[in-house]
Amino acid sequence: MKSFIRNIPKAELHIHIEGTLEPELMLKIAKRNGVSLRFSAVDDVRKAYTFSNLPSFLSVYYEATSILLREQDFYDVTRAYLEKAHAQNVRHTEMFFDPQSHTERGVPFETVISGIHRAQADARQQLGVTSKLILCFLRHLSVDSAMEALKEAIPFKHWIVGVGLDSTEAGYPPEKFIRVFEKSLAEGFLTVAHAGEEGPAEYIWQALKQLMVSRVDHGVRCTEDAHLVQTLKARQTPLTVCPLSNVKLRVFDDIAGSNLKQLLDLGLCVTVNSDDPAYFGGYVMENLLAVQSALNLSYGDVCRLARNSFNASFLSEEEKQALRNELDVFCSNNVPDSIRSSNL
Repeated sequence: MKSFIRNIPKAELHIHIEGTLEPELMLKIAKRNGVSLRFSAVDDVRKAYTFSNLPSFLSVYYEATSILLREQDFYDVTRAYLEKAHAQNVRHTEMFFDPQSHTERGVPFETVISGIHRAQADARQQLGVTSKLILCFLRHLSVDSAMEALKEAIPFKHWIVGVGLDSTEAGYPPEKFIRVFEKSLAEGFLTVAHAGEEGPAEYIWQALKQLMVSRVDHGVRCTEDAHLVQTLKARQTPLTVCPLSNVKLRVFDDIAGSNLKQLLDLGLCVTVNSDDPAYFGGYVMENLLAVQSALNLSYGDVCRLARNSFNASFLSEEEKQALRNELDVFCSNNVPDSIRSSNL
């Protein structure tokens, strides 16, 4: 099963590029840029990765982003993630980035996106990994700040497929950003939003009805509302679930307490992703391994999760079908004959 999970073709749809900054690269870039951190060694960094909730994580996360100053920095962190994705047979990924966390420090928007985009282009050509970019607004900042980020993004919208909403969820409902999302949709961006992680099921409704999202990021608290579950099922609105993140941030006590298998069995379009893997203990393969073991997922379940990841992507229908065909061949050839079942 471990080999199966590593090698199965898959997409990742909930990954914050700043959250892939591993301690070794963090310290390397900090030294290169002459930025002082409270961490002097890799072990010191890792010791800080014990979080009681989302805000306690974000305080470390935003400190780490302070080292990212130049185009090469954004290239390096993006390229490192895409190489890791390639090693885990992620065929396509849709990455979040947080421009406000950089522009507020005086780093130009163009510097941020140019470094990321160059790494995307190189990874596509050299590794065969395709990717798309989603700009996330920081919900703890003002609507005016989000609108300014959107304004800066418009000249680069041929590099950006959509916009999203992240950062501290509790107390910052999606409806706060209706005006920004209306403008984003008018500019041709697709929309997604973090909702239903630490925030209630009502936040998922707001994301669906008021932000017109194509996907819900996290969404695990949808089970608090039976009507919401039925709506998500009927629409096949994807949920980009991040199991290790959910445990690290105390949404669930442990992986065995995750409701991912319940969501899958309810017929929802649930996917498995890594969120901020440098902080939460693993990339998409490690997340899949963890839920497979703890929740006793079958080969068929894993194949469904991979298929959902392609279906939920913002690729064209032709591109999705090519990846589904690749997946079908893989599952047909790699599921042991002794346990092959009709649910593949």
